[in-house]
Amino acid sequence: MATPALQETINEVKEIFREYLKNNGHRQTPERFMVLEEVYKSDGHFDADDMFFKMKDTGYRVSRATVYNTLDLLVECGLVQRHQFRQNQSYYERAYAYRQHDHIICDECGAIMEFCDPRIFEIQSLIQRLHDFDISGHSLHFYGKCNNPDTCDRKPDLKLKEPRKE
Repeated sequence: MATPALQETINEVKEIFREYLKNNGHRQTPERFMVLEEVYKSDGHFDADDMFFKMKDTGYRVSRATVYNTLDLLVECGLVQRHQFRQNQSYYERAYAYRQHDHIICDECGAIMEFCDPRIFEIQSLIQRLHDFDISGHSLHFYGKCNNPDTCDRKPDLKLKEPRKE
């Protein structure tokens, strides 16, 4: 069950998505809104197949193509952010009402760690002023090896893993 704050965010993003679909001539299908809701109930990073199988396991009747196409629409309208962490596969995370953050990715185990440093925002603001440029966003990824023996004692899988919650 979604918390009241999460439910409020879900209602807001549904309205934004509804307007986006309407203004861009796309159909407003229940399946698209189911994908949107699942994205905002999810924490962390996921790929399209993760989302498809999660929805299928939960009992949703949605096709893989609908999940992929809906994720593309959600990226276009700014509700979801797409990342490629040194791989050909895209990973997604929610973007609305979600604090700005950057990523540290372990090359050994594939863990993705998020961090937020206000100095990065200050640098972005300075670059904006110096170059008279309106920056709409940024993406910063650091790669290396984490020092967690519980996760880094194995080779990386084909897909990245979220860090373990302890």
